[in-house]
Amino acid sequence: MNLAQYLPVLLFILVGLAVGALCLGMGNLLKPHKADAAKNSPYECGFEAFEDARMKFDVRYYLVAILFILFDLEIAFLFPWAVALKDVGLAGFVAVLIFLTILVVGFVYEWKKARLIGSESWGGSALTGSLHMNEQLQQRAFCSPASTRR
Repeated sequence: MNLAQYLPVLLFILVGLAVGALCLGMGNLLKPHKADAAKNSPYECGFEAFEDARMKFDVRYYLVAILFILFDLEIAFLFPWAVALKDVGLAGFVAVLIFLTILVVGFVYEWKKARLIGSESWGGSALTGSLHMNEQLQQRAFCSPASTRR
């Protein structure tokens, strides 16, 4: 096994880590060191904060975000497979079928447990669920829609 072929990958990782550490270090060295109470206070659309700036969101929003990441990764795995479809043969095809089956079973499980936006606990269909989420976000918005109109 020739480890010399991995040298560019190792060099790429080391340079990336060094650039990140350099940026963080320079930011800490060059930042102003005075903590000002006005800069640390919440400020919303030119007004003082109406309520606590840290809102609590329903856990289902995070579940939807996690599902998005999972299906995004699924696409990231499917593109190389589709490019090399002729080379992977039947074993590669069966492996992707197993992979997709596991993802579909997990998605159906989440749907049946009513943990997704659009399920019955969110108000019925996917459209009404997304409208409900939009209403909640508008109620918690920092700026009212009337203040942004010109």
